[in-house]
Amino acid sequence: MKHFIHKAQPKRVKLNRNSGYCLAGMAGLLIFGAVAVPALAADKQVLVAPSQEDMRLYDIANAPQAQRIEQDIRTLVDFGTRHTMSDTKSDTQGIGAARRWIEAEFKRISKECGGCLEVVTVANTVEGKRIAQPTEVVNVIAIQRGKTDPKRVVMMSGDIDSRVTDVLDATSISPGANDNASGVAGALEAARVLSKYQFNGTIVYAALSGEEQGLYGGNILADYAKAQGWQVQAVLNNDMIGNIAGINGVVNNSSVRVFSEGVRFAETADEAKERYFSGGENDSASRNLARKIKTLADQYMTNLDVMLVYRLDRFGRGGHHLPFNQAGLPAVRIMETNEHYDRQHQDIRVENGIAYGDVIEGVDFDFTAKLTALNALSLAAQAWAPAPPTQVKIAGQVSPSTTLNWAKSNDETVVGYRVYWRSTTAPEWTHSRYVGKVETFTLDNLVIDNYLFGVASVAANGNVSPVVFPGAAGAFFK
Repeated sequence: MKHFIHKAQPKRVKLNRNSGYCLAGMAGLLIFGAVAVPALAADKQVLVAPSQEDMRLYDIANAPQAQRIEQDIRTLVDFGTRHTMSDTKSDTQGIGAARRWIEAEFKRISKECGGCLEVVTVANTVEGKRIAQPTEVVNVIAIQRGKTDPKRVVMMSGDIDSRVTDVLDATSISPGANDNASGVAGALEAARVLSKYQFNGTIVYAALSGEEQGLYGGNILADYAKAQGWQVQAVLNNDMIGNIAGINGVVNNSSVRVFSEGVRFAETADEAKERYFSGGENDSASRNLARKIKTLADQYMTNLDVMLVYRLDRFGRGGHHLPFNQAGLPAVRIMETNEHYDRQHQDIRVENGIAYGDVIEGVDFDFTAKLTALNALSLAAQAWAPAPPTQVKIAGQVSPSTTLNWAKSNDETVVGYRVYWRSTTAPEWTHSRYVGKVETFTLDNLVIDNYLFGVASVAANGNVSPVVFPGAAGAFFK
């Protein structure tokens, strides 16, 4: 057998002024049969990108149990109606009994994890077009405090309340099995799964009230979050995550929609002017949060396709993520792809051979477990990852290259940053590179006019924050 030695002279290639130099080319390559072994090249520093995979997330994606979710949905349905203005005194019927049961269930989960959840109710008395008299709207939330970054919050929410055809009918049977016992059951199950772990950031599991009457619960919790000084990074509003059979005849248990605002609702006039000339209409924090959710699903889940819907919500409709968007906070709606309108906001009846009503038979519990898993891994990945970069800026006008700048974090879990880019017509990020623990980086020969850019924080544990688009248009925190 012959042995061949190939010698190549090393050459120095400058990456940029922040990355230093590395040796390019191999000092020697030994070819033995079909095996090529590079010789080791001495260098002062080699920039190594951390893994982008956290093996714990595979376990989390497989942890939610359909049987437990079914039990929770059936319990919520058995309260008869959970209308916001329904009975609050009964122990068996009405929204009062429902929210007390949810509170007790969160406390039971907390007891099993050694008191890791702080369970509180957040309430206010409201009156409006769909609330005939002053009514106390009560949210039940469970807070799993982060160990190193407790003020940074990621949240999963579902809605307690239900309704029939008449939005003011507070007494008729209104099971609300899919809309939205499925979302509350998902939040409870996510708490069961994630309470077995400890996280850097805080996770909040929320059961909101007053959604059908005017999104009151979301407004109340958004105000509470600001009063508590929370840095809300993500709100995952789950509204109807149990139906797989659409009114269009499609039956599909492998698809989910994620809705997100493109332009920030809370954008000021000056910020709008900046965005008009620099772009960002498709890169709000909410939209990049949605992209992050899809990326996580593609990596850690099977048989689930995330459909990114680039609008706030369904056409002309709304949900409980809107109050958070109005407060300037990143929030998205997660829901089934194929809705069945005969099973939403309907009196229970059979009419012309068509069954109406949001009953338990319309819920696929395995599908709800799958979407709960999507939420759980999205919460975990973000709570384990560092906070998204702040003060992200971009420069490169009339230049062959583009430079990104950001504030260097003091968080010890940040080991570096990753810069991203895509063409202006691409719906998702297509290119990225790890740049180390720096606060500026230049992408040589990438013209700023032809691409969109962003940056994310990187942890050693395999988790990466959502991408932040430069300027106010893409900022996660104000």
